[in-house]
Amino acid sequence: MSARDHLHLITSEGFPDYALLDCGAGRKLERFGKIVVDRPEPQALWQPKLGKSEWGKANAVFSASGEDDEKGKWRVDKPVPDAWPVKLALKHSSPDEGAGATGLPSVTMLCKLSGLWHLGLFPEQEPHWRWMLEHLAKVKGEPPRVLNLFGYTGAATLLAARAGAEVTHVDASKKAIQWGKENQEASKLSAAKIRWLLDDAAKFAARDVRRGKTYHMILVDPPKFGRGPEGEIWDLFQNLPSLLADLAKLLAPENAAMVLTIYAIRASSLAFDQVMREALSKRGGAFDSGELAIRSQAGPLVPTSLFVRWAQTPNMSP
Repeated sequence: MSARDHLHLITSEGFPDYALLDCGAGRKLERFGKIVVDRPEPQALWQPKLGKSEWGKANAVFSASGEDDEKGKWRVDKPVPDAWPVKLALKHSSPDEGAGATGLPSVTMLCKLSGLWHLGLFPEQEPHWRWMLEHLAKVKGEPPRVLNLFGYTGAATLLAARAGAEVTHVDASKKAIQWGKENQEASKLSAAKIRWLLDDAAKFAARDVRRGKTYHMILVDPPKFGRGPEGEIWDLFQNLPSLLADLAKLLAPENAAMVLTIYAIRASSLAFDQVMREALSKRGGAFDSGELAIRSQAGPLVPTSLFVRWAQTPNMSP
């Protein structure tokens, strides 16, 4: 039986400034800092555990329109600032790995009711951020180099920069880039070595291959469909294999690792495991594939995304 026959479920219970309070009936109740929100969650097929009085404490409720859960509007029931801070303070995956919550870098993310139901932060990525930081700590003799493609508002970018990495952050959204820079300011990282680039991810990767660039860590978080800043069309199923082929060439000769995360599609993590293995077939190394999920304080797990992680040598625990 091969390693890929064992897909991995990685769960997170959040961090002090974030909690999934409850979920069910196609919704999830979450706390981001001091603000509680009620958002759609199509995969929460079970019934909520908490009563209406607890759900009624939400500051804001996102009401979807039609069949698309991301289209709709926020109803604000209690005061919500235009932007509010959420401290991203990570802890090691086991007591033996370090000094608890103070053992890994922390940054400040500014959350917003931005029009869609996203708030500028995907807390379920916390295990990947921790894995990234533990890997970067193994790079010796030079600052680690990180490439964050489809980087959104920059949580991973800022955590890597806080840990001393030189980070290239690429996103096709001008709004996301500006939001990331605001997070950088809120995190007091103005002197950090971060390049914020408004660019098409595939074009950027191809140019960096020609330039002979390499990175110790590559993060890839592509949408199913998207457009670049000049109207370039991104289709996950058509364009991902060629992008991964280029990214394989951008991995540093030593101490290299990559994380691929896929959201909101009908597909199997096995498919993405195999396309990553194909792209990295000449590198050897260790693969870890499966799903990310967040555990609610009320009990149930909410599945959030598929992932594949690769490291040049067998790597850290989740």
